[in-house]
Amino acid sequence: MPRPITLKDHYRETRVFARRSVVALSLVFLLMLALIARMVWLQVFQYEKYRTMADENRITVEPIGPTRGLIMDRNGTLLADNRPHYAVSITKEQSPDINATITHIGELIALDDALIDRFHKRLQQRQRPNTPVALKFKLTEEEIAIIAVNQHRLPGVTLDAYLVRHYPWNDMLSHAVGYVGRINEKELQTLDATNYSGTEHVGKTGVEAFYEDQLHGTVGFQTIETDARGRITRVLERTDPVPGADLMLYLDLPTQIAAVKALDGRRGAIVAIEPSTGGVLAFVSMPGFDPNLFVTGIDYKSYQELQDSLERPLYNRALQGQYPPGSTIKPIMGLAGLHYGFTDWGRSIYDPGFYKLDNDNHYYRDWKKWGHGVVNLKTAIVQSCDTYFYDLAFKMGVDRIHDFFLPFGLGKRTGIDLPNERPGLMPSRAWKRAAMNQAWYPGETLIVGIGQGYMLSTPLQLALSTAILANRGKMVHPRMARLVGDDPTIDDKPMEQIKLNNPQDWDATIDAMRDVIHSATGTARGINQDLTYDIAGKTGTAQVVAIKQGESYDASKLKEWHKDHALFVGFAPVKEPRIALAILVENGGGGGSAAAPVARQVFDAYFESLAEDQIDNTFTGAAAP
Repeated sequence: MPRPITLKDHYRETRVFARRSVVALSLVFLLMLALIARMVWLQVFQYEKYRTMADENRITVEPIGPTRGLIMDRNGTLLADNRPHYAVSITKEQSPDINATITHIGELIALDDALIDRFHKRLQQRQRPNTPVALKFKLTEEEIAIIAVNQHRLPGVTLDAYLVRHYPWNDMLSHAVGYVGRINEKELQTLDATNYSGTEHVGKTGVEAFYEDQLHGTVGFQTIETDARGRITRVLERTDPVPGADLMLYLDLPTQIAAVKALDGRRGAIVAIEPSTGGVLAFVSMPGFDPNLFVTGIDYKSYQELQDSLERPLYNRALQGQYPPGSTIKPIMGLAGLHYGFTDWGRSIYDPGFYKLDNDNHYYRDWKKWGHGVVNLKTAIVQSCDTYFYDLAFKMGVDRIHDFFLPFGLGKRTGIDLPNERPGLMPSRAWKRAAMNQAWYPGETLIVGIGQGYMLSTPLQLALSTAILANRGKMVHPRMARLVGDDPTIDDKPMEQIKLNNPQDWDATIDAMRDVIHSATGTARGINQDLTYDIAGKTGTAQVVAIKQGESYDASKLKEWHKDHALFVGFAPVKEPRIALAILVENGGGGGSAAAPVARQVFDAYFESLAEDQIDNTFTGAAAP
């Protein structure tokens, strides 16, 4: 049976459609209201917040690193400057395959794994996209040309110019000037984050480190506008950086070069000071190293070679080397004995070649096996008689020696404007009790009396004590820097004076030191030929290994590193001293034969560098034969 035909209910369908239309329109209306409300909330109530956020996405403040100050010697010769160099850089966002790009660059110029590793670290540390990151610094002219020719095949690769710290004198000034290197994580914790935001380097050693704040300068800033991809579209505002202050040192480059050459490849240190100001004229520690290796990052192999070298080129002997001063301290010992009344210029003793304490079987030997015979204080200084100073030290006691020597700058840091200075050691009873919990023995006092035993000094301290002697007791403060910008580093305060009971003892002691060079029996008479100026000095020889009782020193049987150190201290001219110095030749042997000739070369170079009308020729007699 056929199904009945159902007629459509148009009225009902119309009502259903109308209801649905109302619901849909209501939903659309509500959604529009929500959108309008949200827009009002964002555009009116949250306007300042989102405008700032939008500006931060569009506008960026970039730091501009300042140019580092120059370092010059006293005559204006550059010792450290900034030279333009080129680096090959890669912008990651513009390079589809950065590893392939690096590989392609490596086929054109030399790259090693260390360079690539450092590049990836810098890439991770960059603060903004579309910023080029250096892959290799200090390109040669050939490398620049190769990259430039092939740049169209290297997407995202650019050649960028930049300034690099440069040390034109290489190892000759490495321990004096120091070097800059890349800022490490530890240094980031102490440096001003804002002022160093545009800087990758910081002073590591030498005056570069000590005067870092002055040499660095003040960072600048520029406000830049970027597009959606982070590319710079324009510079909105710029505050230029303030360059670092230039540094002029007291250092005299011709004297410095002569000092390095005089050592002739031997290990050692030389410090020369201007007695009137305390300015350091020469500061040498050899062997040195090329500081340019550290500026853009030294490779691991080269650094290990420097670290592992038996010559210790990274070790600053002049500032940190602590050595027995040997006989160089005998003039000060003599002054101490005179001051405390334990000797005078007329007192003599007999030297049989040794000294012996009562109830002690040990023989304290003189360097001259058969002794010097009858000697007074002047003869003891001129001929460096150990026995005389054994006796004088025993009579004074170690505590008096300690107290008298400290004002001469021995046994304490000098306060020079260089980092990491070591203090040396001026022993006393209290020191040994505190350091070793042991009593002091009389024999130890004798050894201190000839600059051996526990007593240790740096070459800088010896140069300072010699400058104070040259000044007849007027103290000076050693300084590397003469001017920071236009400001002098020396204050106008009057120098303190070491006072003796008899001030005439200064000149008498200096006269004895003069005879060390200019008399026929002086231990440094070998350097007095053709002198046109006076030198007052004292030789010294410091034992490295002890010699057993009854044995004699034989350098030919000792290893290189066990031979005696050679020392010399002196100043010139005698009347109005212009230069005081200390020489150390490690394992060099005798002070008269190894260190004194070095001093002569340094003296000659210094006086040659002065104008003839500035030289105060105080030579008072012909050189001894």
